[in-house]
Amino acid sequence: MPTPPRSANDPVEFRFSRMERLLRGHPVRTVSVDGVAAEFVTDPDLVRRVLVKDGKHYGKGELFQKARVLSRAGLLAADDSRHRHYRRLVHPYLRTAVVTGHAPVMAQIARDTAAAWRPGQAVDVQAAMCRAASDIALRTLFGGLPREVSDQLGERLAVLSWEMISKPLHGRAALRAQRQTTSRRQAKAFADVRALIAGRLDSPDSTTGYLSALRSDTAEDGAPALSADEVCGEAVMMLTAATVTTASVMSWALYVLSAHPLIEEKVLKDAARTAAADHSAPAGHGHGPPGYTLRFLMEVLRLYPPVWITCRRTLVDVTLGDRALPAGTHVMFSSYLLHRDPDRYPDPHRFDPDRWLRAAPSAQDASYIPFGAGARGCVGEAFAWRELEILLGTLVREWRLTLPPGGRVRAAADTTLHPRRLVMVPEPR
Repeated sequence: MPTPPRSANDPVEFRFSRMERLLRGHPVRTVSVDGVAAEFVTDPDLVRRVLVKDGKHYGKGELFQKARVLSRAGLLAADDSRHRHYRRLVHPYLRTAVVTGHAPVMAQIARDTAAAWRPGQAVDVQAAMCRAASDIALRTLFGGLPREVSDQLGERLAVLSWEMISKPLHGRAALRAQRQTTSRRQAKAFADVRALIAGRLDSPDSTTGYLSALRSDTAEDGAPALSADEVCGEAVMMLTAATVTTASVMSWALYVLSAHPLIEEKVLKDAARTAAADHSAPAGHGHGPPGYTLRFLMEVLRLYPPVWITCRRTLVDVTLGDRALPAGTHVMFSSYLLHRDPDRYPDPHRFDPDRWLRAAPSAQDASYIPFGAGARGCVGEAFAWRELEILLGTLVREWRLTLPPGGRVRAAADTTLHPRRLVMVPEPR
């Protein structure tokens, strides 16, 4: 790892473990990712300019796309008009009112997850969260599937999601992963999920949900907008995206509770107060300060944002801060770094849910963007908050999770920011 350069314009090699030391104090700094130069932005006002104010001048960057096998036909399309079209297509299935109706299904899957654990029997938490999140995504977004098909899809989707979560994004590890068994496992899991979805395209019971919307979408000439292969790819993309982020956040949430008994007690009390409440209203949302469970989740997402790094590419010549950037320039930013800015968050590395009583996330900058911002921000944000609240509340009421003796958890900055390995032992409340 080279020493920090003398000039902000000197390239440096980018490594997650040294982000803060190398980049803090530089609003925009040139870095190198796998030999490709990029401008790394740490100023939240400038990040908001990239995402919102001047968003039309920035397209999707490709620095980290090589680690992904997801569809780019719809929501991940580089073309903004096509992206907007598929945002509108999926929006009816993710509106707040619709998400409220999904709450009983989410709660049942959370209870099933809790019921599968056994006292004292170690649980691979990330695998369990992948399965729970995949089941929720399938049963809410792809309604009408027969239970046996849903079970098969859920099992394979959970495998695919874990392969995606743990996929290295850059550097030698990413190159090795492309050549090794992990990549073959991912390709097989991807093919398995696509094959199961393809088998449902002409089935009479697949006439509801987002899969149906993808099938019936038409171009201006009335022809299908997507081929059958593209429909499958887009369906897999949506299901995987809905699974990997939730699984990563829930894994961190359960680990943090085990490390902070006083915080765990407060979350448990808050969960107990809402246990008998109707699931028709998300806990902590609405007027007034957020409830403790929501503050806890906000803090988990601050310190452990699943989408920890993002790349854009300038479509035209732009000025960003004091930099003149020609068209085609890669522009990067990290929610991990933005969320730990000491100017915005006093004692930024301390886990403190009550900091959200003193300061709400600002819409004027990008100092808190766990779901992104602007035209390409996460379309499923309302869905994710509700799902996280229900999963966390159900699991914490049933079980207390601890690390096995000698257990240690380290962060892995792969496709998502996740615990490298998280095995925990459940004990009943």
